[in-house]
Amino acid sequence: MTKLLLSLHVLASILAVGPITVAASMFPRYAKPPAPGDDVPHDHDLRTAAFLHKICRGYAVVGIAVPVLGLATGAQMGVLGDAWLVASIVLTTIAAALLMSMVLPGQRELLEEEGEGHDLPGTGAGEGAAGTGAGSGALTVAARRSAAARLAMTTGIFNLLWATVVVLMIVRPGSTTGA
Repeated sequence: MTKLLLSLHVLASILAVGPITVAASMFPRYAKPPAPGDDVPHDHDLRTAAFLHKICRGYAVVGIAVPVLGLATGAQMGVLGDAWLVASIVLTTIAAALLMSMVLPGQRELLEEEGEGHDLPGTGAGEGAAGTGAGSGALTVAARRSAAARLAMTTGIFNLLWATVVVLMIVRPGSTTGA
């Protein structure tokens, strides 16, 4: 049973968290508007950004399976109290909170602010930032570029947390179960 749970946990991690990390990392590039007077070709494409946001939202729901299967695997292995697993649980909780409180809302805000009046799939058009109706293009291009840069940094932190969890899962420092 342990091998089945561990296999499902690893598969869920790869198939759910992997797409989120890639799509979230790509999002700012497509959501960031070009600087005024910028003659350099730019990747600004709100339809692609909206699609990447939809991927992040969808896989975030599926991603709930990762910690559930991880806890079941840890319980089966009898390692729920091990420091490496506790640290992984804490980092996973922080990563999930970051995704839900900053990454997804930041993506939605960038799409709504610039996409107002456009038919962009999956943006919740008209809701504005945090569902307040404030998405009326209130942000300047410079503010949207700055918001995209902050979102890229936040996404990088999210990805770093997941990378740290993966390393902890492989190395299992202090574990007596072997690595």
